[in-house]
Amino acid sequence: MKIKIGSKNEVKVNAVKEIIKDYPHLEGAMIDGVEVSSGVGDQPKSLEETVQGAMNRARGAFENCKYSFGIESGLMVVPKTKTGFMDVCVCAIFDGKEYYLGLSSAWEPPKEVAHYMVSDGLDMNQATFKAGLTKDPKIGSAQGLIGVMTKGRLIRKEYTKEAIRTALIHLEKL
Repeated sequence: MKIKIGSKNEVKVNAVKEIIKDYPHLEGAMIDGVEVSSGVGDQPKSLEETVQGAMNRARGAFENCKYSFGIESGLMVVPKTKTGFMDVCVCAIFDGKEYYLGLSSAWEPPKEVAHYMVSDGLDMNQATFKAGLTKDPKIGSAQGLIGVMTKGRLIRKEYTKEAIRTALIHLEKL
């Protein structure tokens, strides 16, 4: 069985590789990350845009495989938060006909980071770097801002796994 992931980001690819070990019907699948466009902005700023980006990545990766996974993180409006936004990860699994969606937990980025993302159009990597919260300009390919904010208690790969697990609910027989 082949599974394709609509990204070559090692965090996303490794999250899928690790998760499928827990699913007997997927265990042993060959996993291949392929670079595809999300078809949305570099930094999605709504849940709808984030879901669409994940779906676009899954569809774009679907070729000569049983399933393709699209994984996209982005902001969504959340009333009563300090910034007005929270970040969420979406996983879309595509089987050639249907999509199966899952979301991670959501969390609020610091005000300065959210401002840079919303007002200046920076992606989370750029905004985190500009805010001086990391010296790594590609923090999203490592622990992510969630890892910085939780002091390593929740890193991006684990956060991504949440979205994958909740999408896989639809493919597992009860």
